[in-house]
Amino acid sequence: MPIYKWEGKTAKGVVKKGEMEAPGEAAIRIHLRQQSIIPTKISSKAKDINIPLPFKKKVPQRAVAVFTRQLATMIDAGLPLVQSLEVLSSQQENKVFKNIIRQIREDVEGGSTFAGALKKHPVTFNDLYTNLVVAGEEGGILDTILTRLASYIEKAEALKKKVKSALVYPSTIVGVAVIVVIILMVFVIPVFETMFQSAGQSLPLPTVIVLTISKMIKKYIIFLVPVLILLFFLFKRYYKTDNGKALVDRLLLRLPIFGPLFRKIAVARFSRTLGTLVSSGVPILDGLIIVSRTAGNRAIETAIMNARASIREGETIAEPLSRSGHFPAMVIQMIAVGESTGALDAMLSKIAEFYEDEVDVAVGNLTSLLEPLLMIFLGVVIGGVVIAMYLPIFNMANAVG
Repeated sequence: MPIYKWEGKTAKGVVKKGEMEAPGEAAIRIHLRQQSIIPTKISSKAKDINIPLPFKKKVPQRAVAVFTRQLATMIDAGLPLVQSLEVLSSQQENKVFKNIIRQIREDVEGGSTFAGALKKHPVTFNDLYTNLVVAGEEGGILDTILTRLASYIEKAEALKKKVKSALVYPSTIVGVAVIVVIILMVFVIPVFETMFQSAGQSLPLPTVIVLTISKMIKKYIIFLVPVLILLFFLFKRYYKTDNGKALVDRLLLRLPIFGPLFRKIAVARFSRTLGTLVSSGVPILDGLIIVSRTAGNRAIETAIMNARASIREGETIAEPLSRSGHFPAMVIQMIAVGESTGALDAMLSKIAEFYEDEVDVAVGNLTSLLEPLLMIFLGVVIGGVVIAMYLPIFNMANAVG
C-alpha cells in the first residue's frame, strides 16, 4: 500500500503531522477523524529507493538487545511507545541505528503498528523479532515480550562469541604458520640452495623435496595468490546456492572435532528460539518456520521443515525430529515429555540451558585438545623444513671430521 504524509489540527488548534500506510486518502481522513484530528493536507510520499551498499554498516545485535531491554523498561513504567522511541533515538550513539529508530517512531506516530514499522528494517529486526512483537501487541504484553527478546538476543550473542573464540585461535595459528613457511620458502631456502650448489655435495632426499617445493612456490607465487583468492570467492558463491550450502553444512556436522560442537550449537539455538516463540504465544507451525530461518545450518533447517510438514499431518514434534538423525536422543525425549505434559516451552528452555553449558565445556575441551595438536603441526612443518636444510650441513661436518 502507498504511504501518505498528512497534516491536521486538533479541536484545540494544535497542528499534528505524520505518515500513514493506507489504500487511499479517504481511509486516512476516516482514521484522522476517529482521532479527533481535522486533516488539512494529505500528500503521497515518494517511495524510498533502497540501493544495497556493500559498505553500509549493520547494527550490532548487542545494540539491538540494549534498545529492546530499555524499551521494555519504559513501556512497563507506563511511557507511551512514541515517547519511548523518541528518548531512545536521542540517546543512541550508533548513527545507523539512531536513524532506524527515528524512522520507526515516525511510522508509529503516523498510525502504523510497532511490528509493521519494524518490518521495514528486516536486516536489523528479523522475522523472529517482528513476529514476537506482533504477539506482544495482540496480547497486550509488549513489555514482557520485549524483555524475553532482549534475553534471547543476549544469550544468542554469548553463544556466537563462544563459537568465535573456539575458531579464531586455531585459524590464527595455522595462518601464521603458513605465512612463516612461505617466507622461508621464498627468501631463506634459496640462500641454502646456493650454498649447497657451491659445495657440490649430493643432497639428502628431504632436502631435495624442500628445495623443489621452494622453487615451485617462488616460480608460481604470482599465480598462486590470485588462484587462491579466486577459489575463495568461487567457494563463497557456491555456498550461497541451495545445493552448495546443503552439502557444506552436512560436511560440517560430520567433521571429527568440530562436528559435535556445531551440532550442540544448532540444538541450543533451535531450543532457545522455539522456546521463546512458544512461550510468547506464537503458533507452533509459524514458530518452526522462523526457527528454520535462524538455524544457521541447512541440514538442521531441512529437518525442522520436514518436522513441520509431519506436524501438519498430525504427528508430534518429537517423532519427525527423531527420524532426521540430527537431534540427540535426550533432546527428543525431553521434547516428547514437554508435549505430553503441556510444558513444551519450559522443556525447550531447559534443553537450551543444558546445551549452552555443553557448548561452554566443548569449547574448553576443544581449546585444550587443539593446543598440543597445533604444536605438533608447527613442529612437523617448520621443524621439518629447518631439519631438511641442516642435514647437508651435518653431512659436510661429518665428512670434514
